[in-house]
Amino acid sequence: MTQSLPPSPPTISVLMPVYNAQRYVAQAVESILNQSFGDFEFLIIDDGSTDRSLKILQRYANQDPRIRLISRPNTGYVKALNELLALAQGEFLARMDADDVAMPNRFAQQVKFLRQHPEVLCVGGAQDWIDDAGRFLLHHPEAETDAEIQQLALSGQTPINHPSAMMRRTAVLQVGGYDEALHPSEDLDLWLKLGEIGQLANLPETVLQYRQHDRSVSERLQTLQTEQRRRCCERAWERRGITGSFHESEPWRPIDPPSRLRFMTMYGWWFFHAGKRNAAIIYGLKAIRALPTAVDGWKLLACALLKPMPAPESKGG
Repeated sequence: MTQSLPPSPPTISVLMPVYNAQRYVAQAVESILNQSFGDFEFLIIDDGSTDRSLKILQRYANQDPRIRLISRPNTGYVKALNELLALAQGEFLARMDADDVAMPNRFAQQVKFLRQHPEVLCVGGAQDWIDDAGRFLLHHPEAETDAEIQQLALSGQTPINHPSAMMRRTAVLQVGGYDEALHPSEDLDLWLKLGEIGQLANLPETVLQYRQHDRSVSERLQTLQTEQRRRCCERAWERRGITGSFHESEPWRPIDPPSRLRFMTMYGWWFFHAGKRNAAIIYGLKAIRALPTAVDGWKLLACALLKPMPAPESKGG
């Protein structure tokens, strides 16, 4: 009798924690299942969701054998990531969040890059930022070279977008995975640790649609995130024996009424100048809700309602 060989491990292990993401999770899952590079296992932990996320995930898990779905009580995002890391069998780890959308060729591009650059331990890429309704907000390129990325990370900036990252599994295990004590800046800590044993990179191509909405972890916890970024840097400076300088950057997401007003009016004017009246009206209303006494939101709303559009209104506005 011929003994069958055990199945070979997949090239990629996709790690995706999910918590109360019923509005977006189906699109996130489908963007992974529809990748042009299909040799992966899709590891998902439903982290005690109280909405319909688990039912949606179970439907996909019943349809595609590449999905391994685990459901259990809530433990938190970083603990779930380390649990997924322990289960992973792939040569590479691909991060994914339940509210984002991976571009169809993301895995193919990142695997090709890592194969061609064995010195690189982690590669991210550019993103298109979208809002809660999937409307395009802006294109966000990242620093591409190791020197640029290391400099940014050591000053407290996060130079690789976490859900866009693909990493070598052995390297992530070598540096100890994610440090739960540094949530919600566990990603910066990981980039700094990986940068001490190898190189980091970003692709110039767009690999992810990165969703901006007020329930995201980064948006809710930015003050704590800044404090933790400083701790990550201080630890890295000590490990590397250098004197560093922490960069106190402007909020890159809304964290209070003034910053919410600033972002909502910025996006609203972009939509207005793109000829997308409906979206401009929506963002005018969001700006007013953020800070009703400020004139900026009212000005945006009035122009969106009354003024001729600068260009013909395109679909999706």
